[in-house]
Order: sequence, then structure tokens, then C-alpha cells
Amino acid sequence: MPGKAWPDLKLSEVLAEPIRNGFSPPESQAWTGLQMLGLGCLSTDGFSPRQLKNAPESVSAMHPAILQDGDLLVSRANTRTLVGMAGIYRDIGTPCIYPDLMMRVRPSARYLVEFLELVLRSPRTRRRLMAMAQGTSESMVKISGKVLRQLPIPDVPLNEQQRIVDVLNSFTELERGIEASIAKFHNLRQGSLLASMGSVASAQPTAGWDRVPLREIVPSVEYGISEVLDREARGVPVLRMNNIQSARIDVDELRYCPVPVPSKLFLRCGDVLFNRTNSMEHIGKSAMWRDELPSATFASYLVRLVPDLNRVTPEYLVEWLMHPLIRQRVRSISTVAVQQVNVNPSRLRELEIDLPVDLAEQRRIVAMLEACDEQIGREEEELNKLRALKQGLVDDLLSGRVKASGVAA
Repeated sequence: MPGKAWPDLKLSEVLAEPIRNGFSPPESQAWTGLQMLGLGCLSTDGFSPRQLKNAPESVSAMHPAILQDGDLLVSRANTRTLVGMAGIYRDIGTPCIYPDLMMRVRPSARYLVEFLELVLRSPRTRRRLMAMAQGTSESMVKISGKVLRQLPIPDVPLNEQQRIVDVLNSFTELERGIEASIAKFHNLRQGSLLASMGSVASAQPTAGWDRVPLREIVPSVEYGISEVLDREARGVPVLRMNNIQSARIDVDELRYCPVPVPSKLFLRCGDVLFNRTNSMEHIGKSAMWRDELPSATFASYLVRLVPDLNRVTPEYLVEWLMHPLIRQRVRSISTVAVQQVNVNPSRLRELEIDLPVDLAEQRRIVAMLEACDEQIGREEEELNKLRALKQGLVDDLLSGRVKASGVAA
């Protein structure tokens, strides 16, 4: 049987004191050793002491913006996806104030701050806050204290609040366990990559390996199309910079070429795409086309590397391009343009590649790395399922449709 829904109160009715905006220091003030939080301290993960800076000298330990351990902070100005994001401040060992871009919320004794954080971070409340945010720029919108005070808060008995917090914390612990497992496999993969391609950083290649200019095994490079692309799904799908993610092709958010594309520019299974234009962080991302779509082409800020299949497998070439040391070398030959950097494919092909002479050994290395990828994929799928279950459960528990006593994580 579904539970009886909890009645709602306004947030203003469950507070011990009024909501208070943070501190806005004059630019001319000198700064001292007290810490002031940056906006990045509030994220989808809650509160984390990031982007700290010294507070003005005028701020004393008695300033009203000095935080107490357990204060609930809410972002009042941020991107639309982060505005209204809440997190519980935890003592960082030195007096700390919060900026005017945040609001401080202190609940009365009949409300757990952990429960109130759950309410403010719940899907229902997040949707409401994002919809009510004011501003014309998606990079910075605002919510007012008035909006926050009017938010509906379920009127839940204190003991049930604690049970709800405990249930959802148990799900969070499961999430953290899976995240730790994913991190372990990422580290294992990184270690395996560095160990298997150890000669990349050495003066001489390992026995049984070649070190040759990339142009010897990649005899040609091809630029993609430069046509104006449409969002509407008509014409030929076109891969762009954002379609290369984690050394894989991501076919979400495609654009389309409405005019005929030369047949030679259609992608073939095994093609290696290299991101030649992007930010410094993302320049050089690479992936192999695995026929993710029946047909597709690629934009001109990607290039297709055409390898000599008698010398190198496409999978190995991608792993080499994504090696941390090779990513550094690619950045070093990049040229800076307006807000982006570019890699000249001719300069790219001057880089020396280390590779096993035996193609079977290349395949063995790739298979070992792909085994890690498969395990990471399974763990990420499990994590996504758990998060979806938790998100649905949050609304059910906070509405009263489901009682915490009937839930086991």
C-alpha cells in the first residue's frame, strides 16, 4: 500500500533565522588570512572546499557571514543547471565566510539539516529552481531569497527524517563503492598502458619494437567537410569535435550535411579520427570508427588518419595517440588560435611512434586494455542504474508515497 503523502510547509516556516546572503567585499580592500568560499564549492556532489581565497581584513571572527559547521549553503547565482544547488558546509579548520553569490539557510531544531539538503537537491526542487531562475545568459542566472523562502518543504516528523537520511545515505555509500571500483580499473588501465608502451618514454625502443615517424605507417591524412551543418536529421550525419569521447565515438548530438558528400569522405570501419582543433585540454582526442551508424562523414576540424594495416592496427594507433606522453607531445606542436589550438597534420606525422613489429602483439596490448574498458563499462552501467533508482526513491520518500521503513538499499 502506498504511504500517505506528507503535507507541505514553506521553507520560511522551518527556519531558525532568516535566509542571509553572503559577503560582497569592496574591490579596494586588503585581504587577510581568513578564508572565503568560491562559487565552485557547491556542485552536484554537494559542498567541497574548492576555490578558497583570503577574506578582506575588515572581516573579523564575529562577522555575520562567518560560517558554522553544518550550515546549509545555497547557490543564488550560477549556471542554470547549478543555480539553487545546496550543500552542507563542514568546518575546514579556519574561520570561513561565504560570498554574496550564496545564501545561508539554518533550519529550526525540528528539521535535520541533512534532510533539508536532500529536499533542496531533490529532482522536484531542482526542476522548480531552474525554472524560476532569472537571467538572459545561461552562464549566470539568479534566484532570490523570496523564491527560496516559498519552496515547499514536506512536513515530516523528525524520526522519519532521520530514517530517510539513513536510507539515502546507504545508497550514497553504494555509489561511492562503485565509483572507487571504477577509479581502480581506470588506474589499472593507465598502468597497463604505460607498462605495455614503456619504450615511448625511453631513449631506445624495446626489443621487438620499431620507432619510426608516424608518416611511415600513416601514409595519408584526409580533412573532413566544411559545409554548413543542420540540426535537423536530414542528409548525412557528420561527426564533430564533441563526438569523440574517451577514445570512443559518441553519436549523440549529431549535425547533418544537407548537400551531397563525396563518397571518399564517408567513414569506413577502422578509420581513425584525430581532433586537430579544440581547447588545449581536448586537442588530439582520437577514436576509431566502428560503424556506429550505417553511414556518416566528419567535419573539417577532424582529420582521418589512414594507417598502413600491414604495419599497425587502427586500435593500437588510437591507444598510442591517447597515451599521456603522446598527448603532451601533441600539445607541444599545437599552435594557438582564437580561443582554440590547432595541430597541423603534417607536424603530427613527424612525431615518432613506438610499436611492436608483430601485429599480434599490438592486438594483445589492445585486448588487455579493452578488457579494462569492458569492466569499467559494466561498473558505470551499474552506477547509472543505482543513481536512477536513488533519484526516483528521493521523490517517493519526500512525498510520503514510500516510507523509509519499507526500503532496503
